[in-house]
Amino acid sequence: IIATVFVVVVIGGMGSIVGAFLAAVIISELNAFGILIFPKITLVLMFLVMVVVLVIRPYGILGKPETQTEKPGGELESITQSPGRRALFGFITLLGALVVLPFVVQEFYLVLLTEVFVFALFAASLHLIMGNGGMVSFGHAAYFGLGAYGAGIALVYFNWPMEAALLAAPVIAVAGATVFGWFCVRLSGVYMAMLSLAFAQIVWSVVFQWTEMTGGEDGLVGIWPAEWLSSRVAFYYLTLALCTACVLVIWRIIFAPFGFFLRAGRDSPIRLESIGVDLRRQRWFGFMIAGLFAGVAGGIYGFSKGVVDPSTVDIPRSIDALMMVLIGGVHTLTGPLVGAVTFVVLEDRLATFEFWRALFGGIIIVICVVMPAGIVGSTRQVISRFASKDVER
Repeated sequence: IIATVFVVVVIGGMGSIVGAFLAAVIISELNAFGILIFPKITLVLMFLVMVVVLVIRPYGILGKPETQTEKPGGELESITQSPGRRALFGFITLLGALVVLPFVVQEFYLVLLTEVFVFALFAASLHLIMGNGGMVSFGHAAYFGLGAYGAGIALVYFNWPMEAALLAAPVIAVAGATVFGWFCVRLSGVYMAMLSLAFAQIVWSVVFQWTEMTGGEDGLVGIWPAEWLSSRVAFYYLTLALCTACVLVIWRIIFAPFGFFLRAGRDSPIRLESIGVDLRRQRWFGFMIAGLFAGVAGGIYGFSKGVVDPSTVDIPRSIDALMMVLIGGVHTLTGPLVGAVTFVVLEDRLATFEFWRALFGGIIIVICVVMPAGIVGSTRQVISRFASKDVER
């Protein structure tokens, strides 16, 4: 019901009571006709209406354009500095520990860590456009799911080998991000976020109802790794290698000129456009790159589970990615990585309790209240505060 309320408000226009009323009437009438004429479309009809309205009127039926202002944001160190020797040493040490880990832990922990790696990459891909570009996406699971289904369909229906199917995952995801991103970058704020959600729900509706190709509600089964990756240890190493490589590429993009353009578009969009930079094009490319890495994560996820179902592309999956970024900290790439570890491990450890969802939600709330800048961001603030006191002394 929360999603429906958001859709009604956005279609009507933020701040317009009359617009919200008109949107509610339009959606209700169209749903009634949909049930009578084409029942299957009712699953996604209100999102289709939202797409049409926002493409024609970017601020809703009776909404007013947002005032574009200069809004400095982001931590200075995340903009001007790349990791130093200490951070590099820590990264190499951690990577070395992860490499030797299969020799000292049980297989269960390898399965858990494989999931951590996948969702760390998924969260990092969202951070690229959210933390650096200031573009909030409520539908990032669309690219994760497209990658998972792309790999699954290539393997199950076209009998492609696993290696080729994994390559198909980011290709399909980028195709979706190219189309969806072209429309999304023309909006901003909550309108962009809700339009991305609408596209994700359209993808969910397709995979849920296209039973002949996607398996419908049951999903695709039998998505297993190649024989040389059939052991947990081998697949763990593949996931570690792919996710590490992708995160390093994301890090390089963040500190490349393109990454600076994204941050400039986030903080000073008017100034950036005044010097001749096409902001929409930069953001569009950002969407495509983020979709590519989310697709890689989705493809690996499908092979790790052996099955791909509509839950890989639904709203909770997108919310999971948002929570990982916010828990860890939105201003640094380390944030979503730490957030993914925290989120996945907490979810796994608490799942044995009867009311684990309530407990899980409570812990997340405590983290957000105690550490408003995220685990990494708040920790850095505390460290810098103590360091400044030592300097004063």
